[in-house]
Amino acid sequence: MAPQHPWWQTAVVYQVYIRSFADGNGDGIGDIRGLRARVGYLGALGVDAIWINPWYPSPMADAGYDVADYRDIEPAYGTLTEAQDLIDAAHAVGIRVILDIVPNHTSDRHAWFEAALAGDPAARDRYHVRPGRGANGELPPNDWQSVFGGPAWTRITDGPLQGQWYLHLFAPGQPDLNWENPEVRAEFEDILAFWFDRGVDGFRIDVAHGLVKAEGLPDGAQADAPQAMLQVEAQHPAWDQDGVHDIYRGWRSVAQRYTPERIFIAEAWVSSNERLARYLRPDELHTAFQFDFLRSPWRAANLRGVIDDAITSAASVGAPPTWVLSNHDVTRTVTRFSRSQPDHLVETDWERGRWSGEEPDHELGRRRARAAALVQLALPGTAYVYQGEELGLEEIEDLPDDVRQDPTWAQSGFTDVGRDGCRIPLPWNESEPTYGFADGPDAVTWLPQPGHWAEHSVEAQERDPDSMLHLYRAALKLRPSLWRDAGEVTWLDVAAEVAAFDRGGAQCWVNTGTADVTLPAGASVVLASSPGVDGVLPGDTAVWLQT
Repeated sequence: MAPQHPWWQTAVVYQVYIRSFADGNGDGIGDIRGLRARVGYLGALGVDAIWINPWYPSPMADAGYDVADYRDIEPAYGTLTEAQDLIDAAHAVGIRVILDIVPNHTSDRHAWFEAALAGDPAARDRYHVRPGRGANGELPPNDWQSVFGGPAWTRITDGPLQGQWYLHLFAPGQPDLNWENPEVRAEFEDILAFWFDRGVDGFRIDVAHGLVKAEGLPDGAQADAPQAMLQVEAQHPAWDQDGVHDIYRGWRSVAQRYTPERIFIAEAWVSSNERLARYLRPDELHTAFQFDFLRSPWRAANLRGVIDDAITSAASVGAPPTWVLSNHDVTRTVTRFSRSQPDHLVETDWERGRWSGEEPDHELGRRRARAAALVQLALPGTAYVYQGEELGLEEIEDLPDDVRQDPTWAQSGFTDVGRDGCRIPLPWNESEPTYGFADGPDAVTWLPQPGHWAEHSVEAQERDPDSMLHLYRAALKLRPSLWRDAGEVTWLDVAAEVAAFDRGGAQCWVNTGTADVTLPAGASVVLASSPGVDGVLPGDTAVWLQT
């Protein structure tokens, strides 16, 4: 039977953080060769598409999100030829390929920015370059703060622009583009076509809410609040400006030139689901990450509220909801759920797992993460799975300070440990020193792996029918027939610590409490997050039922 919806409305997308997925040449850094060698693994897992974090040439000031050339491949990852071979290999097994596009900023090594620093006025106008405030221009042009910590402006120390300041909402090596400049708009539409012509099926848009700034770059009025949270909690002249939507109408017109139409996914941190829905209007983007799902604590009431809000907001503009439990920027699910849970959506510091004085219970976190996966995969719309979630990997919180590479660490004055803990290279087998991530006895991974990850490796989990890996494979195998076209979510009247919904006769129950809950008489268990569920649902467990 032909699917009732376009693929992107119901897909399961696997996020590949390429630097940490698989190393094909033994240098300790993941690459395209390593990814291509694991396409069979992804096919067996059952995903519909892969999203690859930036693989473009980059000085790596921010792990590739500082792009020096949008039409080529970072040499540490491979070549354009290898990229094309990967796209073709993925398509051959029915896996679509989504790339990351980074339009808010370039690298400071991009040819445009280098030309700007050299005095080219046309190149300068593609960025935000301003005189400073104060008697001698010694103060930044406004009070904006970088998401990574410190001022969002850096003063140019030499050359024709000496004494001027340039804007970077992230690292100093990531100067923000001026999207009021038509050359910038034309360039990115051409970049999209470059990759679409090579068979790429879509793009995830980094910082989709940040391209357009308020006219005149006024002060933020909330300069004492962390810039990262201003993206979520309040209007700020750097974020979610109405002018961004005209850009995406132009991008949609590029996507519509192809058959099948190419698709876009927005990373948009905005202040409400209503604001998020604006990005999903029929002539703009196709889907957007709904981050409230990964911000929800392990409490049934919060899960119900987040799910309802996401479905309602997406439906208001005819878009599918999108569900995310983890990604390369937040604490892994196992660790988020391994400590006590608040009664409200969690904030950035909480997501990174830093509870003062509370040790994580990773076995509890894994039990909850298994249950959360079944909830995610039973919901209507699209689901994103971050690499290693299918293995139940935890956040590595005790990395030595001297190995940390996230720019947040340095820019925060060494107070914010950043995101390295969720980016550790994957364990493929039980053999040290790299657990199969890189070949060779002398290989050293770019971030160190913990000594106990052999037990969480793909090889170890293949032998265990009750492993997290086998749970994900079973869920992804069942999802098309059980949930993909099952209809709307109808909540069931159950105990307060339980969230249970019906979709066309299939039901998903999750018990976030500690007391056992009786399941409906006559319902058959299709899949459970913990072994042995029969008639009674234990705490921190989810189940799929057929009524």
